Amino acid sequence: MELKLRIYQDLSALSQAAAESVCAALVQAVQLQGSASIALSGGSTPAALYQLLAAEPYAAQIPWGRVRFFWGDERCVPPSEEGSNFKQANDLLLSRVAAPPENIHRVRGELPPAEAAAEYAQVLAHNAANGLQWPRLDVVLLGLGEDGHTASLFPGAISDAEKTQSALAVTANYQGRPAHRVTLTPRVFNEARQVLFLVTGAGKAEAVRAVLKGYADPERWPASRIRPTTGTVTWMLDKAAASLIQQ
Repeated sequence: MELKLRIYQDLSALSQAAAESVCAALVQAVQLQGSASIALSGGSTPAALYQLLAAEPYAAQIPWGRVRFFWGDERCVPPSEEGSNFKQANDLLLSRVAAPPENIHRVRGELPPAEAAAEYAQVLAHNAANGLQWPRLDVVLLGLGEDGHTASLFPGAISDAEKTQSALAVTANYQGRPAHRVTLTPRVFNEARQVLFLVTGAGKAEAVRAVLKGYADPERWPASRIRPTTGTVTWMLDKAAASLIQQ
């Protein structure tokens, strides 16, 4: 695994750098393979990135018709609800560029978690090379929670299902509320060509330090489970999130 660390003044600078990285990776993948794939994330941090990608100069540079879109995780809500990761990405990016509907592979959050996860595992397998269970994603976007979670991989014991499945239903309570989510598992993330962690805010600083500088503890800090076998992991942090690793 190749790990890169990039620190930026603020969210604006981070988002600009992320847009450049995503654009370059997608363009290169299309040039080399004829198509590209990306797993999008939810939360507040990638919103500015999506807006940048939907505007010039990136919108004209990326061959959207050759890009396949997946999601790293999703809440089990209808796609029209504000909590939907699909809705956020669609409103800010997909509906604004020439992304063919057949290339947009959303998790059907309107289904119960187990059913949605099983269906998404089939979607992944259908989009994989012959004999494989999921595509090797060219770009994966991930965030980081203050508790160290990423996607919908939360602190706690690592289940057998997480070790064996590509898409996992998450139904345990999380911070006092039902999770009801679907997440890709580290098995999928760890075969990606490029993983970008986008992390902002002082509230994430302890988790950043634990994952990047602490002892490996994947049960306590789930983001440390993301260690691509042959790909690159780039941590893109604002100064606040990086404050405890710069001391």
